[in-house]
Amino acid sequence: MPTERHDKLVRDRIPEIVTASGARPETRVADPVEYRALLRAKLVEEMHEFLEEENPAELVDILEVVRALAIDLSTDPEELERLREKKATENGTFAERIVLCAVHR
Repeated sequence: MPTERHDKLVRDRIPEIVTASGARPETRVADPVEYRALLRAKLVEEMHEFLEEENPAELVDILEVVRALAIDLSTDPEELERLREKKATENGTFAERIVLCAVHR
């Protein structure tokens, strides 16, 4: 059986899914410093996938990585949502599609 190298962070059930497919996964657990770096790399990977495909499923993956980063940074994901709501109240959202062309002073 040929070996495919990945060396990237995956969702917790991926080894189980790989095994169910008849393949044998090789895994390890990242230390805390590496974990944060891998989460950051995963965020970039998922953003690139979304930009290539514009598939809402990729947005779900981005949200999952953001939640994991929040937890890793000792921020409760619900607190992250409260912060998002506060910022939306103060600065708005992107719903009105406003483009700032220039600011003249």
